[in-house]
Amino acid sequence: MAAAGAEAPRGEAGAQCHRPPGPLPRPKPSRTVMWAGRLRADTPSAVPSRPATDPGHGGSVRAWVRVPRARVLGGMCARAASFKAWCVPCLVSLDTLQELCRKEKLTCKSIGITKRNLNNYEVEYLCDYKVVKDVEYYLVKWKGWPESTNTWEPLSNLRCPQLLQQFSSDKNSFLSRVKKGKAITPKNSRRKSLPPAVAEYIVKKAKQRIALQRWQDYLNRRKNHKGMIFVENTVDLEGPPLDFYYINEYRPAPGITINNEATFGCSCTDCFMGKCCPVEAGVVLAYNKNQQIKIKPGTPIYECNSRCQCGPDCPNRIVQKGTQYSLCIFRTSNGCGWGVKTLVKIKRMSFVMEYVGEVITSEEAEKRGQLYDNQGITYLFDLDYESDEFTVDAARYGNVSHFVNHSCDPNLQVFSVFIDNLDTRLPRIALFSTRTIKAGEELTFDYQMKDQCGSQTSSEKFLCAVDGGGHKNSQLAEMQGVSVWVVPSHETSLTHRHPRSSGAMVEVGTERQKSQRFWGQEPNCLLAMAELLHT
Repeated sequence: MAAAGAEAPRGEAGAQCHRPPGPLPRPKPSRTVMWAGRLRADTPSAVPSRPATDPGHGGSVRAWVRVPRARVLGGMCARAASFKAWCVPCLVSLDTLQELCRKEKLTCKSIGITKRNLNNYEVEYLCDYKVVKDVEYYLVKWKGWPESTNTWEPLSNLRCPQLLQQFSSDKNSFLSRVKKGKAITPKNSRRKSLPPAVAEYIVKKAKQRIALQRWQDYLNRRKNHKGMIFVENTVDLEGPPLDFYYINEYRPAPGITINNEATFGCSCTDCFMGKCCPVEAGVVLAYNKNQQIKIKPGTPIYECNSRCQCGPDCPNRIVQKGTQYSLCIFRTSNGCGWGVKTLVKIKRMSFVMEYVGEVITSEEAEKRGQLYDNQGITYLFDLDYESDEFTVDAARYGNVSHFVNHSCDPNLQVFSVFIDNLDTRLPRIALFSTRTIKAGEELTFDYQMKDQCGSQTSSEKFLCAVDGGGHKNSQLAEMQGVSVWVVPSHETSLTHRHPRSSGAMVEVGTERQKSQRFWGQEPNCLLAMAELLHT
């Protein structure tokens, strides 16, 4: 990816571009100096604009732009008047700063631009393709350079096999899409250039791939657990969520206090044999010696806390160690948006992840619930282990569990956990595997959680039906004398409001029986959970 004889880049191994001598054309530099991440602008044109970049999604840095005093409200700022310049925070992406540096022939070690690599040309992605006089050319987007400096390069100059393979794969993916029952194929496989629509798709896919990689890097910087987080989208052009911030624990809303200081702890030398925290709380130890949960759903988990004298290797410290498995946030192919799959095998009855988010009052949850219902989404989860005072909202703040989908045959089960905070109104929500989960399998849990034991009684059975149209107030099916309708969600009060509900619920009943209502929808995939009532 670097020019011949230049410093090897940190990107694709061995990927270079051997260009003819001579640098890319650059605009005339202005009197601008950058040092230690700060930009001093002596002319108004040297001040970069502030792009709408989400600082939480990686690839962004915080810099301080020094603006001449005369530009600050016409010199009317009294405090700024006592200084030669005034500093304001500016959030821009790392690429934007690198482009600015190279455009102005500047160096800045803090963002990786030095004298040695200032003139390096690293291929970021390939934009287009053409053939001129039997010579193949690719339009190259240079990393750290603006798009206005894109250049056509002969294939013989490129040393980026991975990017060439991605270009070919994206092109074939677009051309093989099915439209109106017919595959879109080029009339002439040896045509001199690509159709504009194909080139546009390839650029969008390349930008999406870069954005998802930055988001993946951001998630792994934020997490505090062992397991890695990967991001994958081979389905569409959807990029990272625009308003989602990764957190590792509950985030209390203003006015809510979560006391994470334990009031007492055990003095066990062997928590399997001693009078440990669960016994003091009146329950049994939740785990066996293989770190698998052994209690029934609905039974609380009390782990050893910060006041306990046992060490970090105590067998009663499982949830507090965080996710131990590498997981992948991926785009589902069935229209259910993002999902989560495991990249490694997970043993049955093992801890997988916590469900975290913003802790709000139930009153606030009702207000947000109406707003989410209108948008067709909701991430609300009532903390009703003992009372119904608080709710977890994972819409903006959450972790990997934010993306876990619903299933009527789930492989995860919800448990309430108490560690340092022993307030029964604020249990932590832990998800454990109900069976062995193979690598590559999607992780799901039952949003409704009607049967905490994970089994069906002899008098009831649950059915998942799909109504592709997603029509509300319409009859979906009639099964064994049981009619199923979808009705607006505002007609009910939910005990558990879970991710990606479609803003509708299911009404089930017969003419002789009172109808019953259940919740269980996902976006673009209307999931009707109907209880078959025995007549």
